[in-house]
Amino acid sequence: MAEEADRSTNHPLRVRFDEIHGQYQRLRSGLDELRERLADLRVTERSADGRVTATVGARGEVITVELSSAVYGDRDAAALSRTITETVRRASTRANAATRELVAGYLPAGAGSMDFLRTGDFGALLDRADAVLGGDK
Repeated sequence: MAEEADRSTNHPLRVRFDEIHGQYQRLRSGLDELRERLADLRVTERSADGRVTATVGARGEVITVELSSAVYGDRDAAALSRTITETVRRASTRANAATRELVAGYLPAGAGSMDFLRTGDFGALLDRADAVLGGDK
């Protein structure tokens, strides 16, 4: 009789465990796809004057900066530098938002996704999930 009572008491805990374990399994199985999608993520921004185009990757790293031939007619190097910097900054901000959105689709709430976005360290992210679930690494 006591065994039946214990089972009914533990049922909500078991349901929650199964839910968390399922989230973890989806994270592990979707990791390769997530890595590929992040590696392929590119965000391009063009300056307001159209003379500068910057493309950045998922972590905001600069992939390319393109200058139109119109920049050679302007001798204001400081203004060009500011335009390049601002264009890259805008592209990086958009890439960061796109990365957060992409990763959010793969990670359960509270899974350390903000740390991942800051460091890009998949190993630490999975180690944290293993530690939370008490699993083996």
